[in-house]
Amino acid sequence: MQPRIVSNWRRRFAEHGLDGLKDRPRATKKPIYGKVTNKRILVLLDKPPPPGYARWNGPLLAKALGDVDVQYVWRFLREHSIDLAARKSWCESNDPEFAAKAADVVGLYIDLPTKAIVLCVDEKPSIQALERAQGYLKLPNGRALTGQSHDYKRHGTTTLFAALEVATGKIIAAHSKRRRRVEFLGFMNSVVAAFPDRHIHVILDNLNTHKKNERWLKKHPKVRFHFTPTRSSWLNQVEIWFSILQGQSLTGASFTAVEQLQEHIDAFIAAYNDTAKPFAWTKKKVRQRRFKNRRITQL
Repeated sequence: MQPRIVSNWRRRFAEHGLDGLKDRPRATKKPIYGKVTNKRILVLLDKPPPPGYARWNGPLLAKALGDVDVQYVWRFLREHSIDLAARKSWCESNDPEFAAKAADVVGLYIDLPTKAIVLCVDEKPSIQALERAQGYLKLPNGRALTGQSHDYKRHGTTTLFAALEVATGKIIAAHSKRRRRVEFLGFMNSVVAAFPDRHIHVILDNLNTHKKNERWLKKHPKVRFHFTPTRSSWLNQVEIWFSILQGQSLTGASFTAVEQLQEHIDAFIAAYNDTAKPFAWTKKKVRQRRFKNRRITQL
């Protein structure tokens, strides 16, 4: 310690005793930015970014503010957990009968009818048969990972109709070139044939081909259609299975013909059904969340 500092502490002790050794109030620098600046940042985030840009970033915000340092902007965003890079999409249902429709569907999941079959039905359209080179690649750092070429050849598409049996998790599927009403009802005929003399509850989304089928339903009095609320196809369990199909069977695969693609999907379905298990639906209450009035300046 420097002699000057020691002498200063000795003098303070001699003049004031132990009280002289206590920290004295120090002059603090007045903050440059405050609540007004923070509010200006939030207001900017609620506005469109500058022309040509898809989103705001720290430098753009600082430039638009004009008198705020970019480091303070970044610090403010971190403190308030505002992520400018991550993106999230949402789909808000505007169905006035949301609660009743959701309760109808969830009720079938939670309390399955004892003498009836519950099926989730939908289509996965335009599955492409893409041919591209692929294989394992050895990187310079020693890592090996799967890869595929950027270039590919198109060999057509197929539409997959699928019905998931809620009680067992098994899949009934069929391929088609198109997904018109005639193809949908043709698939439903095969589904009804798979469960002769059984009452069938079918959960569907609001695609136009799924509706206005009263004539077909009149011919099949043991079949009842249940529709999810509009923009709420996530309530249909077959959508979960479509994600499994995409991730485990289709992504990264290569096909030289539509027929090969169809055989590939059929093989996956056969293997899946061998060990199929029902999905454990645990969400008993489904709410109609509103995103109105949730701007960042209002949070």
